[in-house]
Amino acid sequence: MYFGPYFPLIIGIMLLSFIVQGYLSRTYGKWGQVRNPRNLTGAEVARMMLDENGLQSVPVNMVPGNLTDHYDPQRKTVNLSEANFRTPSISAMAVAAHEVGHAIQDKVRMPALVLRGKMALPLSLSMNFAPWLLMLGLFIQSSGLIWVGVILFGFAMLFHLITLPVEFNASSRALAYLRERGLGGGGQADDGARKVLTAAALTYVLGFAMALAQLLNVLGMARSSDD
Repeated sequence: MYFGPYFPLIIGIMLLSFIVQGYLSRTYGKWGQVRNPRNLTGAEVARMMLDENGLQSVPVNMVPGNLTDHYDPQRKTVNLSEANFRTPSISAMAVAAHEVGHAIQDKVRMPALVLRGKMALPLSLSMNFAPWLLMLGLFIQSSGLIWVGVILFGFAMLFHLITLPVEFNASSRALAYLRERGLGGGGQADDGARKVLTAAALTYVLGFAMALAQLLNVLGMARSSDD
């Protein structure tokens, strides 16, 4: 059974992912049109939050693309998409604070962030081979190759599991900072920032759900091959 017993679940999560991505785009777009109360760009919010947390040496860079915002733990840089870098919107404020949340995690050496960083390169390499190993094992009926593929899928699931507390914590730090400094104004802007970061968090939850479904699916395939 090459599709595996959990293949319908994978299809369902894929469809749900499209819905969540649409929700994220709508939510981000809506609050990207609303100015934040302090009229600060994402770059200004990031710079302020970094400086107040003793991270004056961390630069804030502008990168091309939409929703390409990220913190680079190797180069120690906060990178914001052009819209969030230049725009004084609620979305830009929320996203910038979230990325600085990752920089603070790096400063305090949050264990989950450190572990995720160590797993990133091996995962990217292993997942290039995992599906091929699994298919080759099924084709030649090699249980050894099949179970190596299963282990690599398990590694991917673990990576996505570790990602959840990292992302949730960064959003919590961002919302707490915006609230404590009054950058959200205590009303609509705070609510908008929370909605933007919640929508983004759903994508990570679905990423974990997909990785788990894929692991269960290949486990089912491996067990079927052993029968």
